[in-house]
Formats: sequence, structure tokens, C-alpha cells
Amino acid sequence: MKDNTWLEKWEERYSNEEFVYGIQSNNYLRQQLEQVNPGSILFPADGEGRNSVYAALQGWRASAFDISYEGQRKALQLAEENKVTIDYKVGELPALGYQEQQFDAVALIYAHFPAEIKSSMHRMLDQYLRKGGLIIFEAFSKNHLEYIARNEKIGGPKDIESLFSIDEIRSDFPDYDILELAETEVELEEGLFHNGTGSVIRFTGRKR
Repeated sequence: MKDNTWLEKWEERYSNEEFVYGIQSNNYLRQQLEQVNPGSILFPADGEGRNSVYAALQGWRASAFDISYEGQRKALQLAEENKVTIDYKVGELPALGYQEQQFDAVALIYAHFPAEIKSSMHRMLDQYLRKGGLIIFEAFSKNHLEYIARNEKIGGPKDIESLFSIDEIRSDFPDYDILELAETEVELEEGLFHNGTGSVIRFTGRKR
């Protein structure tokens, strides 16, 4: 599903001793989790674990996955430092053994899967979310390329196909009551790779 170049990129990035996106959780994630009671939550493409560790600290049963063993190593280190437990798996999603309707929430925070699989990944993740459960999503919009041109430190994919639009999110998650769906400008200060003003899609939806 992902070629070795993709894997090598993330192994190399996460091998840095610094937490490359910082150790503080994403602002939008915090805002959304504050509004609901803790349950079980899945973090796809969780990298170094800042978001799953935050959820665990708030009482959630946090599961996460990524393709990077270096990401997993640092996520488990962060969890240990915070005296919480996260279930962090490494590998391709279909092989990870999650069950249908296992989770109360799925949080996609800058989960920029390769363009050719991103919609199929969203559909696959949908089956693991129970009815009434929440998708919480923040990722860079297609207009973000203009922001990268002004400031590369903001980070994010540089190919438009890997970026998101409101219409794509509506299409990928059709069976949801939309609690929020908007393109907005944000100020990011997340470690080494998300710094400055960017354009994102934010989506919170409840599965019907």
C-alpha cells in the first residue's frame, strides 16, 4: 500500500531525538474531546504519540497506529513519561486486527495518507467507529499550498492531491451528521515542522 520511500521518510523523521511535532496535543483535538465523555478512541497515523497520550491522560482508552517503528518508540516513551498506557500498533491498517464498531471516536489529526489511498482509508476507518461515534479531523486544505509558498516552515504535503477539500470530506464521510465542517486559517506551533499560518479543513461528525 505504501512504498519504501514513504516509510523511510517517516522512519528518518521520527528518528530525531526531538519530538518533531512537539509533545503538546493538537488544539482542535483538545477542544473537541473536552465536550464529550471519555471512551475508546483510535488515532490513525499517530506518529510520536502526542495526541493519543493526551487522550489517555483525559481518561480515554487510546489506540493508535502508524507505519513507523521510530514513531511507536517515541510514543511509548512519551506515554511512559506521562504514566499512561496507549495501545500503539505498527503496520498497514487492514492487518492490525481492529473490530467493527470498536471505537467511540476516531481522531484524524494531520493524517495525510498518500493521495491514492486516502479516501479508501477513510472508508475503512468508518467501519471501526460505532454508530453515534465521532470523527474528529484536522488536516491541511488544498489552499494550503499558497501558505507553503510563503512559509515552508508551516509544513504539510506539497502535492495538491494529498491535501483536502470540504467536498472530499463530505464524500468520504457521507453517513454523518455534521457538527462542524469548515476551511479555516490556523496558527500552528507544533514542534519542528508545523510553524506559522496555514489553511486547514476541520470536521467533526457523528456517525448515523
